Amino acid sequence: MGLFGWIIYNANLGGKFLDHAKIFLESARRHGMSAEIVPNDGLLSRMDAAGQPAVIGISEHLKQRPDFVLFWDKDIYLARQLEKIGIPVFNPSSAIEVCDDKCATYQALSAHGITMPKTIIAPRIFAWSGVRNVAYYDRVAEEIGFPMVVKEAFGSFGSQVYLIQNKESMMEKVQELDNIPYLFQEFIKSSFGTDVRLQVVGDRVVAAMRRVSDDDFRANCGKGATPFPHTPTRQQAELAIRAAKIVGAGFAGVDLLFGPDGEPILCEVNSNAHIVNLAKATGINAADDMLLYIKEQVLGAKQQVLQGQD
Repeated sequence: MGLFGWIIYNANLGGKFLDHAKIFLESARRHGMSAEIVPNDGLLSRMDAAGQPAVIGISEHLKQRPDFVLFWDKDIYLARQLEKIGIPVFNPSSAIEVCDDKCATYQALSAHGITMPKTIIAPRIFAWSGVRNVAYYDRVAEEIGFPMVVKEAFGSFGSQVYLIQNKESMMEKVQELDNIPYLFQEFIKSSFGTDVRLQVVGDRVVAAMRRVSDDDFRANCGKGATPFPHTPTRQQAELAIRAAKIVGAGFAGVDLLFGPDGEPILCEVNSNAHIVNLAKATGINAADDMLLYIKEQVLGAKQQVLQGQD
């Protein structure tokens, strides 16, 4: 009997997220697996009176326990609940959690020899307290310099990333963000409007694209950047694979900037990187590599269990 999996997406977002789930479903079927698309609000994460965890489908057709879950969402509590009851989740909840939080991403990658922009995590502020220690931000300006980048810890498609030109604009943004977690970061001007996205699966880069914007410092396709096929250098590929492994992701879209001499600088690691623009630019459907990776991992784990019973 072949493997059966759930492909979980966020029902409140729908749109391109559901479209991706359908791409993964088709890929699973191409590679001999059956699967079902499941909205995250189609499952109950329950702890019973004895404190035992369970995941319960709210519909009758969600009764079959999956052999794996491709978790195309950031609902960390649900992902953890699935792991609690012994279902393999890809990517694991720990990797999704680290990648979803940019502050946590840079902390996880630090001390591993990963080249990244100089970064300072903003202090925790409570909504009722406001900004009090202005001297702190004077020191940040000294450390990072202008222009600088301010990134909200949680955000997608470049929408929560800001280019700050001076101290006045910096303090305006600080006041605006208030108690939202965020960070200050060195602006890599040599990479203005361009970066590379490398899709890592396991120990390989399976596809890569260069994204170019003519009028925005951010190179996100969602912000109008144009994607082109890219052949990664050995240095780029090694950096991307290492970064994905450090955060514990079996597959990830790793974004790299270009340093002054063209050297790769880590920008972000995306555990749920969208693959449609990548496919348009390269002709490669990374979903196939991702589903084959999952199949290999699940079958390998099952084989180990059987060998342990001999």
